[in-house]
Amino acid sequence: MLAVYKKELRTYFTSVIGWVFIAFMLVLVGLYFMIFNLMYGYTNFSYVFQGIQMFFVLLLVPVLTMRIVAEENRQKTDQLLYTSPVSISKIIVGKYLALISLFGISMLIVCIYPLILSGLVKEAATGTESVDFAIAYGSALGFFLLGSAYIAIGMFISSLTESQVIAAVASGVIMIFTYLMGSLATLLPSDHTFVFCFFAVLIAVAAVGLNFWIHNVWVSALTGIIAEAVLTAFFILKTEAFDGLLKSALDSISVVERYDNFLLGIFDVSALIYYVSVSFLFVFITIQRIKKQRV
Repeated sequence: MLAVYKKELRTYFTSVIGWVFIAFMLVLVGLYFMIFNLMYGYTNFSYVFQGIQMFFVLLLVPVLTMRIVAEENRQKTDQLLYTSPVSISKIIVGKYLALISLFGISMLIVCIYPLILSGLVKEAATGTESVDFAIAYGSALGFFLLGSAYIAIGMFISSLTESQVIAAVASGVIMIFTYLMGSLATLLPSDHTFVFCFFAVLIAVAAVGLNFWIHNVWVSALTGIIAEAVLTAFFILKTEAFDGLLKSALDSISVVERYDNFLLGIFDVSALIYYVSVSFLFVFITIQRIKKQRV
């Protein structure tokens, strides 16, 4: 795993990928730092992370992760890599750690900005206003966890195709949905009939996805039928429980909504567990996907 990690990390800095990612990240941070903290005079550095969040999720992560597995598939070097003495699990974990290390390097540079802002505030003699480092570095920690979860999702999508372009576009579309999930939930009807139909369709789509994954029509169909039957029974017995359930469900799994407490300087343990779990889940299913493809 260590050898894979070193190789991947070295590749980022011997090619333009790593430097371009860090450069774009710092350009975005510098732009919003100038707007919010220098031009408008805000001492709250978390505004910068709020500003760059959408660009990071919808642009930087898809571009960073699009080649990580798709390129191996396209060049057919995946067969050589996956038949090496190193296990697939160690290879994928090594690749993932290299990605978040690159992201972590950019975040370490970004962490200098609150110190610069603190020095500027002192020079300006603004009186009682000062930089709240708990909020600044709390939001930085939360942003790193958020980014790590999205990178894991992007890596999984990259494992599904041989095309970097398809991987980037698919990642962008999926991440748009996860980014706007909370807002979309408020636009959808909240009555129990719509919620029931929504979950019924979702189960059907999940059954199709399961068939794509395991290539067993009977198991996929049986799983879908059982899930639909359980949903229907629950709807009949607890109809009122479906009112507003969709919004609650989408809010509870929203990747972005969990970040809000970090912006306030609150160390949210449940959000920490959530981001680590999402990262672990998508790294795990990436490994399982490749193992199945290998067979």
